[in-house]
Amino acid sequence: MDLEWMAWTQVTAVFFVTIALILIAMTLAELRFPTVERQGFLPIPTTRGDRLFLSLLLAAFIHLGFVAFTDVQTLWTPLAISVLAALLMMRFG
Repeated sequence: MDLEWMAWTQVTAVFFVTIALILIAMTLAELRFPTVERQGFLPIPTTRGDRLFLSLLLAAFIHLGFVAFTDVQTLWTPLAISVLAALLMMRFG
């Protein structure tokens, strides 16, 4: 399979593998422990999948904000912030 036309790098591959592993883990968690809607600090009742989706959106916005408004060359800082935000969203959202 020739993927030369795409900008595949090791970082890109790790990103997509990580997303796939998260989706597999969420599927297994749903099968083992069915989710129920709950009200956290978000203004709407959410399920585990809703909070995951919102966490991924939040991570994208955090990264875009860092790229747009800072001169930071590495994305370790927004990654750390995104992981922390996702953990808080999944636990308390």
